[in-house]
This record gives sequence, C-alpha cells and structure tokens, in this order.
Amino acid sequence: MRHLLILVLFLGLSGCSTLGQPTFNVVVDSLTSGTAQHQKTYVLLPGNAGVSVNDLQFREYSTYLVRVLQAKGYVAATTPESAEQAIFLSYGIGEPQTQHYSYQLPTWGQTGVAFANSYKTTSTFGSMTSQTGTTMNTPSYGITGYQTYTASETTFLKYVQIEGVAFDKNSRSETPVPLWKTTATSSDASDDLRRVFPVLVAASAPYLAANTGQKVHVALTESDAAVSSVKGLPVKGLPLE
Repeated sequence: MRHLLILVLFLGLSGCSTLGQPTFNVVVDSLTSGTAQHQKTYVLLPGNAGVSVNDLQFREYSTYLVRVLQAKGYVAATTPESAEQAIFLSYGIGEPQTQHYSYQLPTWGQTGVAFANSYKTTSTFGSMTSQTGTTMNTPSYGITGYQTYTASETTFLKYVQIEGVAFDKNSRSETPVPLWKTTATSSDASDDLRRVFPVLVAASAPYLAANTGQKVHVALTESDAAVSSVKGLPVKGLPLE
C-alpha cells in the first residue's frame, strides 16, 4: 500500500501523460491592435539578436510558423517592400531551475487489538473438576506514523514570441508600429527546445494576432492533431483554424 501511494504521488508531481507521452502545459499571452486583422501580407524575420534568415535553426522553426500563418490566411510577400507587416520570430530556453521539496506518507501496521475471544474447557476426573482458558486476540491495523521523503525536480523554461509590426510608408518616421504580439512559454523537464518548439507554436496558433485578455493555459501532447499540423503531418480536420 505504501509503495502504491508513493507511485500515485510521484505521478501527480510529475504531470500527466497520454500513453507514455508527456503533456506540455503551455501558457499563451497575446495582444493585438485594431488593424492587425486587415494586414495579411508579411515577411518573416528572426527576432533573436545575431540570428540571420539563413540560420539553420531559424529556417527549421520558421517552417512551423509559416504553416500556421498560411492556415490563418496570411500570404508571404514576394519582396520586403510589398509586405504590409514584418513578423519577428524569437525563441529560447532558460537555465535549469531545480526545486527541492519534501512530503510525508503514512506507514501502516498493527495499532492494537480489535477484539478478543476467550474459550474455557472444563475437565472432570472423579470428584475433581478443572478448567483451562484460552484467549485469542484479533489485531487491528491502521496508520502507525508518517515517513518523510525528499525529492527534486529540474525544469527548463522555453519560450516563443511572435510579433507583427508595420511601417507606415507615408510617414517619415522609421519607428515600427506594433500590430500584435503572441508569447508562449512552457516550463517542464525537457531541455530540448527543438522538440518542444512545434508544441509551443501549435498552442499559439488559435491566438495569433488576437487578444486573449489574459494568460491562456493550453495542454498538448506531441501526437495531438494541432501539433501534427504544425509539423506538416497529415491529420483530419483543420486544427489550426
């Protein structure tokens, strides 16, 4: 029983999974302006400092985002000058964060006697009579105490930020005008941003260029239809719409 309780508690602390696959809990936060929905022609650029459009990692990640943008009616501009907005893609992973915690589980054993049964035997030898007695105790079981266990968990914060900005061609100012910004974060045990990146983009897809009004929590596994669509795998329906 004690080992079963430890297993149940461990599963609760480690998060849920589906058929052995981890569930990624993503937090999405999105802001938008009133004109964001009307500007659909874009050019996609890296938002990380020092990263070029030819960076292999950016090229891989951008293919995931392009699928989402296409599904939402966005069209890639043939030239930067013809784009109505520039969409900047930023991403990263933080340093490992280790959290130590302790918990208690009950120990089980005999706590006393539930009830006792006594038996007497009478023997007669001529004019003499003798009695013998036997008492049988039935023990009771329950919690006899608590044992303290300690454990630790290391997590990595991963993020994706997608931001659309526009330049007013009729204005002399070169300051970009923010149109919308969508951020997705996940803090879990995986230290592989490349693995989790499609999940972050899939969680963001319904909220791109929209206003969530608050942080939205999205739980996805790698086999969910939305993630498969981001990866370009065949799925039923249109989960990105």
